[in-house]
Amino acid sequence: MTPESRPPVTRATTPRAVRADARPPVPAPVADRYRSLSSWWRTRPSATRDRELAAVLAVLSFAAPLDSVGAQFGDLPVRQAGVAGVLLTLGQTLPLAVRARRPALCLTLVALCFALHQTCAHPPNIGSLGLYVALYSVGAHQERWRRLLPVPAVAAYGVFAVVLWRLDSPAGIADYAVHALALAAFWVAGAYVRARRAEEAERRRLAALAATAEERARLARELHDVVTHHVTAMVVQADAAQYLAASPDRLTEGLTAISGTGRRALTELRYLLGVLEATGESATAERAPVRGKLSDLVEQTRLSGQPVVLVEEGQEEGERVPMGIGGELAAYRVVQESLTNAVKYAAGRPTRVRVRYGHDHMDIEITTDGPDGAARAPLGSGAGGHVSGGRGLGGLRERVDMLGGRFTADAGSDGGFTVTARIPVGESA
Repeated sequence: MTPESRPPVTRATTPRAVRADARPPVPAPVADRYRSLSSWWRTRPSATRDRELAAVLAVLSFAAPLDSVGAQFGDLPVRQAGVAGVLLTLGQTLPLAVRARRPALCLTLVALCFALHQTCAHPPNIGSLGLYVALYSVGAHQERWRRLLPVPAVAAYGVFAVVLWRLDSPAGIADYAVHALALAAFWVAGAYVRARRAEEAERRRLAALAATAEERARLARELHDVVTHHVTAMVVQADAAQYLAASPDRLTEGLTAISGTGRRALTELRYLLGVLEATGESATAERAPVRGKLSDLVEQTRLSGQPVVLVEEGQEEGERVPMGIGGELAAYRVVQESLTNAVKYAAGRPTRVRVRYGHDHMDIEITTDGPDGAARAPLGSGAGGHVSGGRGLGGLRERVDMLGGRFTADAGSDGGFTVTARIPVGESA
């Protein structure tokens, strides 16, 4: 058979050979099981975990595969272990059950049993690792006399080294120095963990204080806006009702306006009280701010005797871009505070509220004429001197700035006043 007539040669790549060479990936359920087990262990009480650790280490100390694993200082000739060796091994493991609650006591008991175990030359076992765990626990959990404990610990180690030397230990000074550094490393590791834990606790405390202060400031602004506006409106309406005794119909309208203003005030105050009482999800889900309408706000001010005109421009109501709750509340508070100031400081003067709806922002302008009836500058012109305002205007400026908008309050030489605000729209606002 010539080479041209031979059938093509195919390499043996059977599925069995491929499976033999390839390493199967770690199943996802194994990783998930490990994470769930780790999470379960962290959520268990600290005292329970310590007791379980002590019990496991005590059992492993007598396991045959681990009977030669452990620390050995001094290199003394090993003797046969008896009842004393068993008791000293338990003394190095069982005190770990109180390592977090009584770390100094735990270290004292473990170190004493470890020293006796070494000087009696009992066979090493894994229970000797309890000394390292106890040293770590002192560094991580000791509260009282934390800075003074290294002094008796170093002295005790010195006595331990001298005893081993008197027992004709072949170990030299360098060996004892290396052992001391290893023991000190576990103590320092515990102290480092303790310091990091304290820093994290302090960071959380400062963050909680900052969040509390911010929430208090927000509630103070809300309370100022609610109380100032509604109480001012009720006072003005009550004063006007005194002069309507001769007209029963108008008197009834005035008293109805006072009653409606009081009910709205109670509704918003109940919301603020609910925010103070609510925690967790109920503070955000069940305690949504009261969303008032600008038209109702203008009508309420008009019933107080203030001539107010509302002009809304831009998109139709069904075409407007939805605003976030923060933007809606900011727009409502800007108009509310401006109308309150108009009623308080410019009673009876014409006031105009102009709202322009855009795709990216909402423009609001509230203009109050001066004593001579002259109109103020147009929307967004920024004419006139900048006025810092009182607590209400300062709170509005902060509220709008946090949303990424702009806020101005300008007074003119003719006695008029203009408040403008540009508030971003959209769900993120």
